[in-house]
Amino acid sequence: MLFINTRPDSRAAELTEALQNEGYQVESLPLLELVAKPFSEHLLQLYQQLLKAQAIVVVSPTAVEVGMEYLVKSGLKISDLKNIQWIAVGQATANCLNEYGIEAHIPDVETSEGMLNLPILHNMQQTGSVAFWRGEGGRQFMMETLQQQGIQILNFVLYHRQCPEASYSTFKHLTQNSNYNLNKWLVLITSEASWKYWLELCSKNNVQPDGVYLVLGPRLFQIVKEYRDQQQAHFHIIQLENLSPSGMIHHIQAL
Repeated sequence: MLFINTRPDSRAAELTEALQNEGYQVESLPLLELVAKPFSEHLLQLYQQLLKAQAIVVVSPTAVEVGMEYLVKSGLKISDLKNIQWIAVGQATANCLNEYGIEAHIPDVETSEGMLNLPILHNMQQTGSVAFWRGEGGRQFMMETLQQQGIQILNFVLYHRQCPEASYSTFKHLTQNSNYNLNKWLVLITSEASWKYWLELCSKNNVQPDGVYLVLGPRLFQIVKEYRDQQQAHFHIIQLENLSPSGMIHHIQAL
């Protein structure tokens, strides 16, 4: 079986190495790259409101890097935010925040649902606000859920997503390689955006999205399952609770 590692190159190495050590063939095909949006007057106004926020939700290491860079541009210091709680989508994001001396709450499951289950958000006061350091199009479900609970959202759109240009040619090369049986591909899908770009690659190359999909969390599982049902496709879906290499290997060995 060929494993398609769709994580960004900066975050793919650990999983690729673990799979290769187990004897699996792995190809890197990043489905997302993150590009910072310019610092704007709108972002400056959001930073000025940040001091009154109860919590800051940070959704990726890129959100940490861009958010901190723009914090300086706004004239604020990290010490100005010492009374604010920080929430990181996962351990990698928490590690980046830790480099700035910030301890973050981390969900057991690295999804919007996982973060919403954190006690800190259950106890949030409706009079306060929650800031999101995020990318364009990301974490809509989580923001809408909190808004329905009466919590004000400070929406920091710090970067946009796109499919890396090199991945279009890489995908074409993989599909034309006679050594690879597309029906036996194992494909990691970690977000709705990456699923969208995967389907776009398949469509552009006239490829049926067969194989086995390892998808992160129940909501993404439902999105992929709905597509499969609508298209009357026959691919297999495995729901992951986290992105630990050992857990992924366990699922693969159980196939």
